Amino acid sequence: MHPATPTTRREPHIDSLKVIASQLIVLHHFAAYGPLADALEGVTPRLSSWFYDYARMAVQVFLVLGGFLAARSLAPNSAARLIAPFRIVLQRFLRLVPPFLAALVLAIVSSQLARYWLPADFIPDAPTWGEFLAHAFLLHGVLDVDSLSAGVWYVAIDFQLFALMAVLLWMGRGWAKAVVVGLMLVSLFYFNRNADFDDWAVYFFGAYGLGAIAYWGARSSRAGWFLLLFAGAVLAALAVDFRGRIVIALFTALILGLAQWRRQTQVGKTHLPSPLSNLLATLSGSSYALFLLHFSVLMLGNALFEKLDSPTASAAIATLLACWLASLGLSILFARWVERPLSRLGRSG
Repeated sequence: MHPATPTTRREPHIDSLKVIASQLIVLHHFAAYGPLADALEGVTPRLSSWFYDYARMAVQVFLVLGGFLAARSLAPNSAARLIAPFRIVLQRFLRLVPPFLAALVLAIVSSQLARYWLPADFIPDAPTWGEFLAHAFLLHGVLDVDSLSAGVWYVAIDFQLFALMAVLLWMGRGWAKAVVVGLMLVSLFYFNRNADFDDWAVYFFGAYGLGAIAYWGARSSRAGWFLLLFAGAVLAALAVDFRGRIVIALFTALILGLAQWRRQTQVGKTHLPSPLSNLLATLSGSSYALFLLHFSVLMLGNALFEKLDSPTASAAIATLLACWLASLGLSILFARWVERPLSRLGRSG
């Protein structure tokens, strides 16, 4: 769900994690909202229940990936090289928000169209200007404003986490790694156990910090011991308070750390077949767009399904499949023609 960035090197393990996690989040929402979700539950109750209860944990993958990529870009040697952290934070804001606002406008239009046929509670009402501005400045969570699309809390949290990481690295300087590790542990043992903090970055910094430490640990001279040490710290936090989402974060961090370690130690590189590599790159590069757009498609799909004279189980499955394919297609187009041009605002200078 991170905004697309141009790159000259593809990392199949990162692309794969993004693709799998983004699809699971879409499937979670498909199993959560509207008559299509009810129909899916009637056809495959166990699968629908799994998507609803567990697929949402895939957001942990993006939290860990966010920390990993932030550490790689902001402090590749664990010591920050930030001269103007607030400028970097502003650039991040400008990369995230313009595509986000474009997708919100589409969600607002889609919700109003869907309400003609399906006046359901899960379809957002038309926002006031205050509610729209709260989203525009990524304050909708902390101001307790009703979301205009599913899962948009993550965009605000992603920005908070990046900003917090940049400030910590800038303030920590030579102690940057210790500062990040310290806050990660405080988050795992305290903040992440208290839902009162779930509108703030500190609640999620345990997973985000794990990503950063996975990157730094894999590049250290004693990578194996470093990775084992932080895994042990996470297991201790789980012994105090078991959370399935933190288990997912730990496994994701270990995958990233071990893959990074392998990339540095192996002679030569393995490559996926070009068609598969290109497909992964395309789906990975459009994962943020997919996250932003799929709920608009789902609202309209539910409204169309509701208008059928005699909706059947097969019609529900066909509609869900059409929504999924439409979401994928639109996200690829949106990433190419909207997200990337708008995101250049955050790469100027």
